Amino acid sequence: MKLRTYSILMALGLAVYATSAADKASILIVTGVDYPAHLWRVTGPTLKRILEADPRLDVRLVEDPHFLDSAALTNYAAVLLHFQNWEVPGPGAAARENLRRYVANGGGLMSVHFACGAWHGEWPEFQNVVGRVWHGSGPGKPQHDARGPFAVRIVDKSHPVTRGLSDFETDDELYTCLTGDAPIHVLADATSKVDKQDHPMAFVREYGKGRVFLTTLGHDVKAFTNSCVPQLIRQGGAWTAKLPAK
Repeated sequence: MKLRTYSILMALGLAVYATSAADKASILIVTGVDYPAHLWRVTGPTLKRILEADPRLDVRLVEDPHFLDSAALTNYAAVLLHFQNWEVPGPGAAARENLRRYVANGGGLMSVHFACGAWHGEWPEFQNVVGRVWHGSGPGKPQHDARGPFAVRIVDKSHPVTRGLSDFETDDELYTCLTGDAPIHVLADATSKVDKQDHPMAFVREYGKGRVFLTTLGHDVKAFTNSCVPQLIRQGGAWTAKLPAK
């Protein structure tokens, strides 16, 4: 009966995913500490639901960034960073090295919105791991355009993370504050209304044997759930976890 159902679905051109362990992946969302403007208690579960809309992804959320110090990190195909609070230090040296080694050895890493500044001023190698980091504020260094609508352009429509996506309108903070010189492959960008420059909204890179996906989108629930953003995040999760593209 199962074989007959499978054949019918294939004949209809519908996507069918096997249920074997090889076709599934576990993702760990690390949150629990954030700048007051970012309500992680709301956005963390939202991210979990977004990822779990892909039935191949099994998602766990932990509310303590210091979990990154745990040997259990290797139980997950990918880790999603969703924390940053400049008023308190990030997880210490042991956690940082554990995460670095995890990615270098083949683990996937995702960073959303303000998490690109998770170890601001504390961990220089983080810039090489994720490719670009938040450079902070200062004279002549605005962090982002004022919150509001802007157009996101899909630069590479053939990459598994952006496949099936078209240019879209979002309502978010357009980050203009990234810094770094590690090689990155930009998937989507947007033009700042303030400095008139194009800035990456999503990109990928490799660090050792691991895959890295970063998007600056996601200031709040509305920003995470409007337009094509959920699909972008979901496909980013599948790609970093090394699942086959749909």
